[in-house]
Amino acid sequence: MGKTLLLFDVDGTLTAARRGINPEMRSFLMDVRAKGVPIAVVGGSDLNKITEQLADSDHDKLVSSFDYVFAENGVVGFHGKDQYSTKLIQDQMGEEKLQDLINFVLEYFSKLRLPHKRGNFVEFRKGMINFSPIGRSCSHEEREHFVAYDKEHKIRETFVKILEEKFSSYGLTFAIGGQISVDVYPNGWDKTYCLQYLENDFETIHFFGDRTMPGGNDHAIYVDKRVIGHSVEGPNDTKKQVEETLNTLH
Repeated sequence: MGKTLLLFDVDGTLTAARRGINPEMRSFLMDVRAKGVPIAVVGGSDLNKITEQLADSDHDKLVSSFDYVFAENGVVGFHGKDQYSTKLIQDQMGEEKLQDLINFVLEYFSKLRLPHKRGNFVEFRKGMINFSPIGRSCSHEEREHFVAYDKEHKIRETFVKILEEKFSSYGLTFAIGGQISVDVYPNGWDKTYCLQYLENDFETIHFFGDRTMPGGNDHAIYVDKRVIGHSVEGPNDTKKQVEETLNTLH
């Protein structure tokens, strides 16, 4: 059993939201790993987005840079180049319930009045569905406008409460993810899902994430007893807290 693993969220933790990792952060992580401390990432985004952000869309570069890579909360996962088995949300929910959910959300979004609306309101992934009121096709500037609007008017917070009430019997978790969306997945398919591949191999797992508040998509793993949770406020704060954590290991 190894001693310690550092496990990172992606958006807002290693990178700015939907941005690529900066060279300084990448170099810092590689230095940490070179000192013999294994590192892993777990993101809610699909594998293509995580690969784009962390490895310039180069899959081999991604899996060779991190000891473990978990996309979609771990439903898609790799240990080095070896991939774990994958589950599908449609198999878990069934088509009828799946369409009930999607139809309701599209109707709900059609009645929202926002500063901007663009395309890709529903992004279907292997282990989850990502719903975005503004649409994931928005520009970076439009994204920032929505962030401010959402903070004031609580668009996503209200949306989550309505989903929890409407679909309480569907066995689903609804979590505010990133800046512009809500993640929906079967209960237990949050970021704690990845821990099944890690908990027996390490004495201590430190998790770093930014959406650690109740309702955030890092909350479940942040409070999980199998990890030591660190709440961060961006990449610079992540680096600072990692350095502090490493100092305690010596």
